[in-house]
Amino acid sequence: MASTVRSSRPASRGAVSHPRAGTEASDHFRHSYSKDKATLVRRLSRIEGQVRGIARMIEREEYCVDILQQTAALRAALDSVGILILEDHVRGCVRTAAERGEADAYVDEVVDVVRRTLGRPVRGAGRPA
Repeated sequence: MASTVRSSRPASRGAVSHPRAGTEASDHFRHSYSKDKATLVRRLSRIEGQVRGIARMIEREEYCVDILQQTAALRAALDSVGILILEDHVRGCVRTAAERGEADAYVDEVVDVVRRTLGRPVRGAGRPA
C-alpha cells in the first residue's frame, strides 16, 4: 500500500513562486537536500531503529528514566535531520530565491517552520515590513 506524502505548506503559500517555476532549468531542478540524500536516509534508518528499540523497552517494562533518556536521544536525532534539511534549504532554495528577487516569501516560510518547530505560534500573514 503506497502512502501519500502531503506538503505541510499552508494554503496561503500556494502562490509562492519557487526558484524552479517557469524556468527552462525546471526539468533539472534538484532540492537543496539532494546532495545529502544518502546521509538523510541513513540517519532516518537509524531513527527508525531507535523507535523500535524504545517500543521494545516499553514492551519489556524497562525503567521509566531509561526510556525517557532514549526518547531524548530520539528527539536529538530528529532535530539533527531537521537542521541539516533547514541548512540545505537556506543555502540552496532561499539563496536562489534571493538571487531572483523572491526571497521574502521564502524567508517568511522558513521563519514560520522554525517557529512551529520551537512550539511558538506562527504569525499572521500581515507581517510588518
